Amino acid sequence: MSRRKTELKAEGFTVRSGMRNSVVAGPPAAGAFRERPSKATNFRKFYERGDFPMALMHDSKGNRIAWKGIHDLLDHGGSKILPVIPQLIIPITNALNTRNRKVICTTLKALQHLVVSADMVGQALVPYYRQILPIFNIFKNVNINSGDGIDYSQRKRENIGDLIQETLEMFERYGGADAFINIKYMVPTYQSCMIN
Repeated sequence: MSRRKTELKAEGFTVRSGMRNSVVAGPPAAGAFRERPSKATNFRKFYERGDFPMALMHDSKGNRIAWKGIHDLLDHGGSKILPVIPQLIIPITNALNTRNRKVICTTLKALQHLVVSADMVGQALVPYYRQILPIFNIFKNVNINSGDGIDYSQRKRENIGDLIQETLEMFERYGGADAFINIKYMVPTYQSCMIN
């Protein structure tokens, strides 16, 4: 047997004499396409423990996440709320910038609750009015005019113009001495609720 045939045989290849009858068995499968179980992420661990204020909603369009508990967090957060205000601004701004009226209404209700949730929170929001209030200025005068019909959005508190007015008034009441001037700068048509 030639030296090359001996080397190939030692490496696990089957070698037969002659090129026509040569059978060469390849190396074993490397397992590149074999499924590998994924490791449990921290998100999955926390979700399964129930640490997140959310639930999985099943409907005809598929599964989606429904976030819950923001008002519970604000009710029970106490002194832990004020230090995290800077971290809340980007999510608040992103929610308002969706320009989705339902999302904006939900965000406005959460902002109203946030302002009264703990001491000094209203004043802590004043420096962030430049990020939060531009959308208020755009939607401030958007009110539903149903004519002689019944407007159910008032009962559900989904009239965006009214919610913006309420939120601005709460910002002024709880924002301290500089709140009005900062609101007026960003929403020029706003009239003070504190003058009376």
